[in-house]
Amino acid sequence: MDNNLTNKKVLIVGFSTTGVAAARYFQAHGANVYISEANEKSNKKQKEIDELLSLNINIEFNKHSDEFIENADFCILSPSIPPDSPIIKKLEEKNIKYFSDIEYISFENNEKIVLITGTNGKTTTTALTSYILSKKFKAPYCGNIGISPFEYKDKNPDYYVIEASSYQLNYSNTLKPKIGIFCNLTPDHILWHKTIENYFEAKAKPFRNMDKNDYAILNYDDKYLKRLGSEIKAKVYYFSLEKQNFENCIYLENNKIIFKNEEIIDINEMQIVGPHNIQNAMCSIVAAKILGLDNKTITEALKTFKAIEHRLEFIRTIDGTDYYNDSKATNPEASIVAINSFENKKVVLIAGGRDKKTSLKEFIEAIKNKISKVILIGEATERFKEELSKSGYYDIVNSKTLEEAIDIASLDKPDIVLLSPACASFDMFENYEKRGEAFKNYVLSKK
Repeated sequence: MDNNLTNKKVLIVGFSTTGVAAARYFQAHGANVYISEANEKSNKKQKEIDELLSLNINIEFNKHSDEFIENADFCILSPSIPPDSPIIKKLEEKNIKYFSDIEYISFENNEKIVLITGTNGKTTTTALTSYILSKKFKAPYCGNIGISPFEYKDKNPDYYVIEASSYQLNYSNTLKPKIGIFCNLTPDHILWHKTIENYFEAKAKPFRNMDKNDYAILNYDDKYLKRLGSEIKAKVYYFSLEKQNFENCIYLENNKIIFKNEEIIDINEMQIVGPHNIQNAMCSIVAAKILGLDNKTITEALKTFKAIEHRLEFIRTIDGTDYYNDSKATNPEASIVAINSFENKKVVLIAGGRDKKTSLKEFIEAIKNKISKVILIGEATERFKEELSKSGYYDIVNSKTLEEAIDIASLDKPDIVLLSPACASFDMFENYEKRGEAFKNYVLSKK
């Protein structure tokens, strides 16, 4: 890729966080920038639109016109553009190369990329890895976590700690990170990818590009990732919740995280809870060790790191009941992880929202094993209630609002009230963040 962007025509498909950040970057480097958005203009974006127009950036909504596409030198795609969409076909017909923002950043910075992907846990792992590495390096988190790596490209970080979605990786054919972390794989985004194998291969793509000078950190307890480790050229480290007797594995033994015969931390000293967060911590530890951080620095960082907002986030204790916001759990698999984080506790679960119509079998088993009562909200209420009842679980209450659900859950005086919806939020809220904020605000307002 030619580094000289002066007077290059750069097409950006999608008026998104990625698209806006890319537009600013390319305009600042002398390119002629065109943003093309298939959806109608949103009034919520007007401030950003006005800013970009003032920079002489061209913007169109509700179409992908030939005027914008013709003679583009290359294209940056926003992550959510489906691979079978007409714009992809049009770009290929016109021989216009297209990339994700992550892949574009990697052209000059492969050696600086610490990549984190997986179905669940990648946001916490990304934030925690950045938090630990930042004790020694300039290592901002970016990517699918909500900040485009373009925001940092001119600031010359030591490392980009990038959360990568399957959407982004699908359009990142040459991406080859220095360190790649793959947390886990469960079915998600199947409508977009068509099959779980396609979903897996999208996420596996950068790992297959790695060579013997790169490092892959993989989940030994996940059959897909154990298999991937045997198929790639990178130096592989595994993580496991059970003791493993080989050198390149970090594992849990007697509540202590052990790596290369050294105790790193007692998990009771960490502020993040649950088996999944132990795994997340293991990934971050190995990445930090690869990059030369000492055990003391890593351990102190692990002791002070707090849960990311909306991800099994502790809110407060009221009359002996702890309230946790896990609004980011938008599928049953993510909610299972949250449910299984609490041992020997009386837990009331608030679940429901826009139903993704995935199987509830394992979700229901987790509920039957760990949950004293379920409060259901939103469009999923009837199917969830029917499936739970069929399985022989009857401690179910319907609620019209999230606030009412919190009040009902509190009446039992449980050890834990857990919002972990297993559903999208769009029936009642703009997004999962708004749902989590509503939960937090109401819990914090209670006397």
